[in-house]
Amino acid sequence: MQGGEGETLSLWGGARLSGEVAISGSKNASLPIMAASLLTADAVELENLPEVADTTLMAEILRGLGAEVELGAGRSRIQAAHLGSAVPEALGRRMRASIVLLGALLARTGHASLPKPGGDQIGARRVEQHVRGLRAMGAEVIESEDQITAHAPHRLRGARVIFDLPTVTGTENIMLAAVLAEGRSEILNAAREPHVEDLARFLNAMGAAIAGAGTDRIVIDGVERLHGAGHRVVADYLEAGTYALAVVATGGDVTLENCPARDLTQLFLKLEEAGASIRVAPERVSIARAASAQVLPVDMCTFVHPGFPTDLQAQYLALMTQAQGESVISEYLFENRFQHVPELVKMGARITIRGRDARVEGPARLRGTDVSAPDIRSGAALIIAGLCADGETRIHQPWHIDRGYQDMVGKLIGIGARVARRGGGAAVAGAAEATYE
Repeated sequence: MQGGEGETLSLWGGARLSGEVAISGSKNASLPIMAASLLTADAVELENLPEVADTTLMAEILRGLGAEVELGAGRSRIQAAHLGSAVPEALGRRMRASIVLLGALLARTGHASLPKPGGDQIGARRVEQHVRGLRAMGAEVIESEDQITAHAPHRLRGARVIFDLPTVTGTENIMLAAVLAEGRSEILNAAREPHVEDLARFLNAMGAAIAGAGTDRIVIDGVERLHGAGHRVVADYLEAGTYALAVVATGGDVTLENCPARDLTQLFLKLEEAGASIRVAPERVSIARAASAQVLPVDMCTFVHPGFPTDLQAQYLALMTQAQGESVISEYLFENRFQHVPELVKMGARITIRGRDARVEGPARLRGTDVSAPDIRSGAALIIAGLCADGETRIHQPWHIDRGYQDMVGKLIGIGARVARRGGGAAVAGAAEATYE
């Protein structure tokens, strides 16, 4: 659910987590796939779109562009028979992923105008690589302080685009632009994340000709038109990883249903080194740590896929506050992605930041207090810390968590967590709230 002003999320530590959690569709895959639906006038049907605030916001943006959007619990429908080219300013600024509309609108309409996107403030996320690639394809792109405007009055042409660093949204933008371009496009040093692969699967189902997604070289042969298609969004490996980290931090035994294990190799390696037991079966993974077993300290550094995901760094750091000794967490991708650290320190964590390294001294006896979620993944880290803490932890700004996690309160309650949501006219937790209020 999407949170309101004044809401808080309360957690009480000490519960042993057990049971099953169904992993939802990937938020990071859904947003560019929704943007890709603009590349045809035909209807597309999408299954497994996660019910999170970011997909709701993207639906609002698509409607603002003239598309018809029906979001459903199991199946959603999007049709952009008539399409504008200017992203509504107030909506576009609220979400970083709105940048992927640039390539889609330029390819479909020959024009695109959107505000410089907002989203989580985790550090510089440059758009010049997007712009350079689109210019190589023949687009005229004008950047102002707060706006990006692009024109391609004639059909875009295929080009060779080389990224100096892999960029997920940059790779997605060039893919979206290239599928309708004239000739062949080649993306070198492309991002390899699972959501990039899923976007390619959807585009190919619409009639595109994309090869190499999931590698660092993607080749796209432009086609004259795309058609409607159906697609099931891939499961969210970041959501699965977050629950796996919560189980290891608190102790317990939880099975993750619909878990994309192949996308979590690095995380599972670290969790096994930290003392967890992991059992992988088709479409499900069981994670366990006995309450009597210590969490061992294991150093970690983030890196582009298939390295350790930066979107699990905050949650991993929360786990390491419970480890028996010192660990070093290195953030190589973003320079401002330790915003959760001051909040964890408020709870009693012992963490020292030096440049892009966080030195964590454990085990820390965390205590419940008032903290704020500065971004999606920091909010998830604070939830893990709250499940380990003595007393009540109250997380303010929980709407950040709503942006990336479907029904996190309900799923946590389902595996035995003590959690309640209050304020803002929407209290959610049922019996758990009555028990622990």
